[in-house]
Amino acid sequence: MYAIIEADGKQFRVSEGDLIRCDAIDLEVGSTIAFDRVVLTSGGGDAVSVGAPLVAGATVTGTVLRQAKDKKILVFKYKPKKRVRKLVGHRQRFAEVRIDKIQLPA
Repeated sequence: MYAIIEADGKQFRVSEGDLIRCDAIDLEVGSTIAFDRVVLTSGGGDAVSVGAPLVAGATVTGTVLRQAKDKKILVFKYKPKKRVRKLVGHRQRFAEVRIDKIQLPA
């Protein structure tokens, strides 16, 4: 059984027990989150339910395992022959979520 969910403008293919890394969520570590934007579900075999645009009644619940920052990315901008240089660092915040349950519509 798997589902394709939409979180923060990105789509993830998840099944129960998977770990996903999505953008930062304003929840505490250990709290439960529900993803209600389910695009596609599969109960196993050939039974696939495609939403138009979402599957009605399907939800995916998970637990927030950690909130952290990713590796630093350096952005270097310069203009040749002008002595203009700019160095900026960026660390993207993310949340690691374990998928606990996929609830399909009846």
